Amino acid sequence: MKRTFRGILLDIFYPRRCPVCDKAVKPFGSLICGTCKNEFRYINEPYCAKCGKELEEEEREYCGDCRRHRHLYDGGRAVFAYKDISDSIYRFKYKGRQEYAAYYAGCMASRLGSWIAMCSPDALVPVPIYDAKKRVRGYNQAEVLAQELGRLMNIPVETKLVKRVRKTAPMKDLSVRERQNNLKRAFKICRNDVKLSTIIIIDDIYTTGSTIDAMCYELRKAGVVKIYYAALAIGKGL
Repeated sequence: MKRTFRGILLDIFYPRRCPVCDKAVKPFGSLICGTCKNEFRYINEPYCAKCGKELEEEEREYCGDCRRHRHLYDGGRAVFAYKDISDSIYRFKYKGRQEYAAYYAGCMASRLGSWIAMCSPDALVPVPIYDAKKRVRGYNQAEVLAQELGRLMNIPVETKLVKRVRKTAPMKDLSVRERQNNLKRAFKICRNDVKLSTIIIIDDIYTTGSTIDAMCYELRKAGVVKIYYAALAIGKGL
């Protein structure tokens, strides 16, 4: 990737941090340390035909979550196993390490690029966060990730299509049913003339799909025909 003079200066005075070890990246100008680049484990086949989660049994077509629950999206994929990259995502999300997004997006483009191209999206749509939370954090990590991926793959990014209008409780300790109830009426479509036929929702982590489904419910009503998701990491579900 061609680097700008401004980017080189920023790296000199504000060294880029490695998404694995969080130290200044070595060698200079890279997105990840040479000694760290194999630390994150990729999701490999066989994976669920619906959500992209790794399957333990090769003869299965769908994971346990997708056999039990009907999802509103058409399909999805993720790049890394969440357990291996969780510390890195925590820093990206809560500690201001927005520079990790360049490496993350590069991995998404490399691993999922063919699948994304096959989906033929009109736009990437990052999962929005509540305005108050965004003011405190200073950014929406899914939006930062989507912007980097959109730039790499030359796909428009829609950041004002969907708004999170209700503050929701933390999801990590909730059951599937509690997550669904937690997200009811949490999202709102902000345009009356949605002219997008196919979109890919972008998020940092996929666990049960409750957030994606809640967005899909509103997007379907607005007329979006095909909805996929792409995530940086995927967990084991509940």
